[in-house]
Amino acid sequence: MASEAYILFMEQLDLESDAQNLLVEQLRPIEAREREEWLDKLTDYVQKQSLISSVIEKEHIETAIQKCLRKGLDETETIFNVINTFNVPRFTFNIETKKFTKVCNTSPQQLFAPPRAKAFLFRDRYTILHQRTARHELFTPTIMGTDRDNSNRKFKLRPVEFLLSSSGRLNEVIVLGLLTQLREGRYFLEDPSGIVQLDMYHTGLHCENCFVLAEGWYEDKIFHIQGVGFPPPEPSKSSRAYYGNANTFGGPSIVSLKSSTKLLQHEKGNEDSMIVFLADVWLDHFKVMEKLRQLFQGYSEFPPVAFVLMGNFLSSQHGSFHSSLLKTHLRALADLILQFPEIVDKSKFVLIPGPTDPASPNILPRPTIPRHITSEFLDKIPGAVFGSNPCRLQYCTQEIVVLREDMVTKMCRNTIHFPEAGEIADHCRVSDASLHIRSKRDAQPTVLIGQESAPKPPTPVKDHTCKPQFTKTILCQAHLAPLPLAVCPIYWAHDTAMQLYPLPDLVVVADQFNAFTASYMDCIVTNPVRKVLFFFISRNTPFTL
Repeated sequence: MASEAYILFMEQLDLESDAQNLLVEQLRPIEAREREEWLDKLTDYVQKQSLISSVIEKEHIETAIQKCLRKGLDETETIFNVINTFNVPRFTFNIETKKFTKVCNTSPQQLFAPPRAKAFLFRDRYTILHQRTARHELFTPTIMGTDRDNSNRKFKLRPVEFLLSSSGRLNEVIVLGLLTQLREGRYFLEDPSGIVQLDMYHTGLHCENCFVLAEGWYEDKIFHIQGVGFPPPEPSKSSRAYYGNANTFGGPSIVSLKSSTKLLQHEKGNEDSMIVFLADVWLDHFKVMEKLRQLFQGYSEFPPVAFVLMGNFLSSQHGSFHSSLLKTHLRALADLILQFPEIVDKSKFVLIPGPTDPASPNILPRPTIPRHITSEFLDKIPGAVFGSNPCRLQYCTQEIVVLREDMVTKMCRNTIHFPEAGEIADHCRVSDASLHIRSKRDAQPTVLIGQESAPKPPTPVKDHTCKPQFTKTILCQAHLAPLPLAVCPIYWAHDTAMQLYPLPDLVVVADQFNAFTASYMDCIVTNPVRKVLFFFISRNTPFTL
């Protein structure tokens, strides 16, 4: 037993006699060549513990041995997990360390928070976007001693108070702020330091309560905008560097499962694994039930990982009988699923409520359907989970966000100026990762916003414009619903559930708008509408039928 590794272990750590006896008992049956590896692991785990003194006690050795035995078999490394968005962890940005730290709440958050939570809602959104924008290559200062390339011009973000404190004209100013309409027909830019009135024109899918990067000149207490766009997004891999290994997505694991080697191997070993998404599953329609039967029949021999069924689950409102009717049709759905034992044994069923499903107001995030309605279904289908809206799904290393809300329609309806043609890159210069900001003093405004007259009403929704515009809007805003709270109400204390930061792998927005699939910054955004969406997990490939 007195090997070189053991002697080195004893020299590095000051062990009590009980700890030494335990160590000898555990290592004696192990072969000499493996013993050195175990000693190295035990030394590492002991040193990572929070030790009060330099003396190693028996309890410290026991803890280190347990961690060595559990290595690679962590019970929190779940293959498939449904995460209620009310349980999503919350993080705050530390300005000094430039890192995000987890907020530990000892008491549960209230559904209806006090008024200060509304201010924190916008402050937290601003903090996320500001630190992300400040790291962009166009806004990072040039390192001394490096060659300056005129093509890579650098810019500096200015707070609103920088404008308000100036008595003269300021040229080529760039400000990140919240777009608001404090007076009828007059738009303002707001950040934590102040508010400034705007005189601007722009195209793009910009709504009130969106954060924008505005470029222009300031004079006579008015910020004259020459160019406006969204804060530049960044890939998930870049964002996670500022969280360490913390789990930002939610679930039982303390650390992020993105870095799990075991789950990645399982994911690659099951290349044909898929998740099936269905929206507006009207259980009170005979034709829908027949189509579900055909779908289950087709998958009976090769069950998918999960079926994600999204509401509304009834085609119309039924007043006081709505809950009882939904309970009856859920019972019928359970009886249909039970006809396919392979699916029952191997597939999960995730049911997400729609805007008209009981029994909560039209405020996001929506809680799950009440237990008294779903109890019979859950008793018959043990693999079923009723999720919140939005809902988060984790399969191995893949992160999926599902939202059932007419978000595309609302955003197109409430945009300040609807773009008549083109893609988002043509309208939102600052939103692109390869953006190039330049002066536009000679440009003639096509739409004036901030004048006495009301803005021109939006043109009819155009499919080719909304697809990429919507995708880049929610990803640049890092939020599922960057709309005025009067248009899309949100529980102030649970706005974290609506955030998309770091970016997930897939965002499913079930909307009545035309079906589409778009990809940006390694994140796929898709709308299955009233079709079936198949998502091959290992290939990150969705397609609809």
